[in-house]
Amino acid sequence: MTYLLQIDFKMDGPFGEEMAEEFLNLAFSINEVDGLMWKIWTESWETKEASGIYLFETKETADHYLNMHAKRLTNFGIKEINSKTFVVNAKLTEINKGPVSKY
Repeated sequence: MTYLLQIDFKMDGPFGEEMAEEFLNLAFSINEVDGLMWKIWTESWETKEASGIYLFETKETADHYLNMHAKRLTNFGIKEINSKTFVVNAKLTEINKGPVSKY
């Protein structure tokens, strides 16, 4: 069973290419997180929001990452952090080509 973690928050930037450049080292470090299978980075310039969608091997690894990342975001000055964790229904997700079948 895999778990999808969604984290979103308001931020003033950077966005786009500037975000990609400034957070490059962070992105590589996230690959080292225990239990992480993948992450999708999202952003909305219009509403000044950013988010991450993560797939984890277990609920425990998702919860551990959420706690660690919330502390990191708070240190960046982010005040309101929203999160949700969901169990992935792999059978239905595979039908719709979701990237879980190889796990």
